[in-house]
Amino acid sequence: MENVCGWIAQAGDSPLRDSLIGTQHADWLVIGAGITGLCAAHSLAEMHPQARIVVVDRQRAAQGASARNSGFVVAHEHPAVTELQGNAGFADFQVDTTISRAASDEVCTRIARHGINCDFRESGYFFAVSDPRKLTHIEAKLQTLRAVGADAQFLQGEQLIKKLGTRHYQAGIWCGNGNALLQPAKYVKGLLDALPETVTLFENTEINGLQRLGGGRVRANGVNGCIEAKQVLVCLNAFIPRSGISDSGTFPMELSASLTRPLSDEEFTAIGAVEPWGVLSTRPLGATVRLTPDRRVMIRNTAEYRSRDLSLVELAIRRQHHVLGLQRRFPMLGERDIQYTWTGHLSASRSGQPYFAKVEEGVFAVAGCNGSGVARGTLWGRLLAEMASGTGSPLLQSVIQRAQPGWLPPKPLLDIGAMLRMRVETARARTEI
Repeated sequence: MENVCGWIAQAGDSPLRDSLIGTQHADWLVIGAGITGLCAAHSLAEMHPQARIVVVDRQRAAQGASARNSGFVVAHEHPAVTELQGNAGFADFQVDTTISRAASDEVCTRIARHGINCDFRESGYFFAVSDPRKLTHIEAKLQTLRAVGADAQFLQGEQLIKKLGTRHYQAGIWCGNGNALLQPAKYVKGLLDALPETVTLFENTEINGLQRLGGGRVRANGVNGCIEAKQVLVCLNAFIPRSGISDSGTFPMELSASLTRPLSDEEFTAIGAVEPWGVLSTRPLGATVRLTPDRRVMIRNTAEYRSRDLSLVELAIRRQHHVLGLQRRFPMLGERDIQYTWTGHLSASRSGQPYFAKVEEGVFAVAGCNGSGVARGTLWGRLLAEMASGTGSPLLQSVIQRAQPGWLPPKPLLDIGAMLRMRVETARARTEI
């Protein structure tokens, strides 16, 4: 088998850009050409139309983790018990939701501004479970979500089955008014293709460290060249250590997903010809599942803390987990019906909050999307550009204040603790995988 992202295969390639050779000079350097980096470049070009802006990416632009996620635009998170209205954590939940709502709005703005065709659907999505015991405090959660501006509705049994076309899920909360779905590779490719002419992009260019120069400039060193810039924005998320930033309080997780062939007319009719949908589990390591507008089923039901990439043999084992998850939901689908299987990374933190900081004079960085990279990454790109430009706002101040990723123990304690925690969460989510 091959590691091929179905989203990227469907989105197609943009024209190939050159790799960096020799020395380049720029006013602004953005490291990372995913959602955050591309939105930062767009924002910088809008704020500084006369500036030279350079973007670099270690691989093909718009084909990294940003294109490999599940395509959920998160405006409203599933509230934890401590965040329910009346509890001490509700105030922070309100602030986080304000940020997330702004992030969702930013996605809508980018799509409209650049005319991006990415199968965007503002129809909300579900927090759903197979075991109803894993969806607790239902009325309190509905009240909490509505208090922060969400549309929220509880569904169970046949009512939910008619919405999803599968009997696997027995209870769920549909959440709308900001929550949306899109095709992530088409979205990030749209951001790439819409870059203004003032932005120069180098692909297949690895940056292995930053060096302070005189005169307030920074040199980003690569394998075959370097870039000297006045200001550097590091937008690498899970791969932030590659820039030399090792104390972000974030860590990488590797996920794998599969995408099936389109359902036939007969199969689609049999499940009730339902509208496209997305489901997030209420358990941290439960499955993420989508029925796409072209009638494909996407499933992501493995997530692990890893310091190295999955091999193809290891990915084949993960694919069998996808098959089991598919057959629990749609028994007519098996391994032969999977067209694409791939891996991707996300950047996580202990607290669930990001690292968003001025690292040193002229260097700014963000990491820690915690599974909400489409919306958060879009907003972060603009806000990081604004912070680096000396532009403030109440929203930026809220993001900075909430950016407390939490302390991480040193390795190997981090490795041991993370792997043990993942095993516990996997066991707790076994009915939802």
